[in-house]
Formats: sequence, structure tokens, C-alpha cells
Amino acid sequence: MVWKPNVTVAAVIEHDGKFLLVEEETNEGVMFNQPAGHLEEGETLIEAAIREVQEETAYRFQPEALLGVYHWKHPRKDITYLRFAFIGKADGHDPAQSLDEGILRAVWLTPDEIRACADRHRSPQVLTCFEHYWAGQRFPLSVLTHL
Repeated sequence: MVWKPNVTVAAVIEHDGKFLLVEEETNEGVMFNQPAGHLEEGETLIEAAIREVQEETAYRFQPEALLGVYHWKHPRKDITYLRFAFIGKADGHDPAQSLDEGILRAVWLTPDEIRACADRHRSPQVLTCFEHYWAGQRFPLSVLTHL
């Protein structure tokens, strides 16, 4: 068997001091996450991030920067994730759109609320991404090359 990490994308979206998260059903209960999901065949990382935000929150996402690349091995599963986290703006909300299966709702939370529910984050990557964002970490989208 060949080992391959799961390539995922995530979006950190701020508006008026609050951040867009999704509350979702998981095998470990109801958890919070950034809008996030797997890279699909034939799409760029940026296209994947735009699609995932739309599917999970019903917002259009406009990526502006790369926040970082995060490597995490799940402690109870034989799964390794390689997450590309993007920063950008959301607009064009469609409240009539159905959200992805398992997504209970999209919710805007303050930094204090995000930190207070850390025990309900889908993975440690969630808070790490926010902490990097709050520290001012940013990389231009031009660091990504799609051939």
C-alpha cells in the first residue's frame, strides 16, 4: 500500500471582527471547523478553496493570500492531512442554498468565542490557523504554482 497524505484546503474569513466557521456532524460529535475540504482531481488549490466555502457556507469566497501549509497526523486514525489555508473575503451569500451533507450551519464567531470552544474544534489545525492569522502571517498567492 502506498502512503499518501490527504490534501485539504481551508479558508479564514473575517468580517467586522468575526470569523466564518462551520458547525458540522463528525464521527466524534458536533465540531467547529473553518470552511474546509479535500482537493478534487482537476482543480487548483485556489479553486478547491472557493468551491468548499461555497458548498459549506453558501458564501462566495475571494482568496487574497495563503495563510500557511499545515501537516497533521490524526492521533487516533492512520490519516495524515496536508492543509493549505487561505485568507480572503466572503460575499454573495445565498441563504436558500443547501449546505454540504453534515454541515449544520455556518456561524460567525469572535476570537474569544473561537478560543472558548477549542475543545470542539475538528482538529488542532483550526486554532493554529487562527493564531497564525491573528499574528499577521500572510504569503502571496503567487507562491503557489499550478502546472
